[in-house]
Amino acid sequence: MSTRDESRPVRDEDAFDVEAVAAWLREHAPGYELPGTPEVRQFPGGASNLTYLLSYPGRDLILRRPPVGAKAKSAHDMGREHDIQAALAPVFPYVATMVGLCRDESVIGSDFYVMERLEGTIPRRHLGFDSTPDQTSELCGRAWDVLAELHAVDVDAISALAALNRGEGYVRRQVTGWTDRLARARTDDLGDWSPVTGWLDEHQPADVRQCLIHNDYRFDNLVLSGTEPREVTGVLDWEMATVGDPLMDLGGALAYWVQADDDEWFRQFCRQPSDAPGMWTRREIVERYADRSGLTVTPEQWRFYEVFGIFRLAVIAQQIWYRYAMGQTHNEAYAVFGPAVGYLEQRCRRLVAAHGVS
Repeated sequence: MSTRDESRPVRDEDAFDVEAVAAWLREHAPGYELPGTPEVRQFPGGASNLTYLLSYPGRDLILRRPPVGAKAKSAHDMGREHDIQAALAPVFPYVATMVGLCRDESVIGSDFYVMERLEGTIPRRHLGFDSTPDQTSELCGRAWDVLAELHAVDVDAISALAALNRGEGYVRRQVTGWTDRLARARTDDLGDWSPVTGWLDEHQPADVRQCLIHNDYRFDNLVLSGTEPREVTGVLDWEMATVGDPLMDLGGALAYWVQADDDEWFRQFCRQPSDAPGMWTRREIVERYADRSGLTVTPEQWRFYEVFGIFRLAVIAQQIWYRYAMGQTHNEAYAVFGPAVGYLEQRCRRLVAAHGVS
């Protein structure tokens, strides 16, 4: 499905003053011909920053803003998200061109930024186009090579990116931070995670290097070429990007990677076409990434990153389950998250007790 075809009418609670945005763009984006008022549609999904399609005659733009009523600006920092992509654009050709950043909350009630639309196809649960296993394998390799390309960007040479670097200790900060998040989202049915958290604390390695990491790298955050769907033309959703350890980024990404021979429970987690004929296994992806990045990653070394990635995914699920169990949301789709956390706990325990890459 193309990036445009996925848009829907704007939800009432997410509507904004379109005329005010149009006037702001005419004043602050003089390099663009933007007559009149655009048609506005919204991209569905996601509980974080909101994304809209602004359609002008002959041109589509994308607007990003925080959810209505958001208070935690650190989690919805439009300037940070805008500036990362603007800084990356000269050295990483998979980000959209930024059009403008508005810090004046009087325009629509929040900060927002506007960028050009990346045209192409976003692969969701299924690829959405015909592909032989060989062609799918080619796409898979290309997609993970793009992550290696991102990790190769020289952040020290770009001040806006270098400013994100908190120095050594990224792995330690992540283990501590996500363990704390789990404790704060505890429910009565939460299992005993201490064997997993204790193992992560005891076995955490030093950072392998400092680089720009995406932190949410999945196939449904990629844009594929509309004419050559095995070519990646864009990477979306940079709100969690930072400077950190590349293997932590890969581990977090592969926690979502459900392969064809996984058990039935884990296959229910599949939200991207990772099990399509021709897609690689997690082991093959790690080997390819290590080759492209110049790192040595033995199966035993990889075990930490795999356990951490699944642990992090479990904490995210537990945070959602906590909101549902505490009555903070009544979305019945969240009712499965409690059992999912239990399954992920057992998956982590099995990996802790095993050896190598699954």
